[in-house]
Amino acid sequence: MDIVVTGRHIQISERFRGYLDERLGKIVQIAPKVDKVEVVVTHENTARNSECVELTCKDRGSVVRAEAFNDDKYAAVDLAVEKLVERLRRANSRRRTAIRGRGEPARAAVPVAPAVPVLAEVGAASGDPAPTPDGPFGAVGDSPIEVREKVHPSTPMTLGEAVNRMELVGHDFYLFNDADTGKASVVYRRRGWSYGVIHLEPTA
Repeated sequence: MDIVVTGRHIQISERFRGYLDERLGKIVQIAPKVDKVEVVVTHENTARNSECVELTCKDRGSVVRAEAFNDDKYAAVDLAVEKLVERLRRANSRRRTAIRGRGEPARAAVPVAPAVPVLAEVGAASGDPAPTPDGPFGAVGDSPIEVREKVHPSTPMTLGEAVNRMELVGHDFYLFNDADTGKASVVYRRRGWSYGVIHLEPTA
């Protein structure tokens, strides 16, 4: 298994690389099809828990990610590895459940709260004028706000698949194209193992 390490504002020592090799070795036992783990280590001088370790790998087509923060980068590695291992185990458990269920869609086992209607934007509801092309904060050069734009290829998937992918990357929400409705949708985590989903319905 290849381990690709990137340091941001920090030099990666051979000792630290050796520690990563040792700690990430257990991944091969849990997910033998993972052939590469990308590690990003970030140091921030002014922040508490200033050492951040991000781990990303791909297991049978699914991206699995974990990150952790600590004052000590070695402790951050331990925390991130524990999260990554747990997510890989969950993925394996879901696959075994799907096999026992004779390939029934994973969404059947996912408790999802009923969808709630999406309220109109405050500006539109109150009759306020629409934002200018530069946005509500004026021209980009006059605003301290930074907006980063990313474009990702999107393959339509079921709600169950979207929930699984959200859990694997450790996020509280996941944007996807719903294969059943053909709509842009967002699934999000509520309390415990409860989820909600929002579908976007274009207006005429």
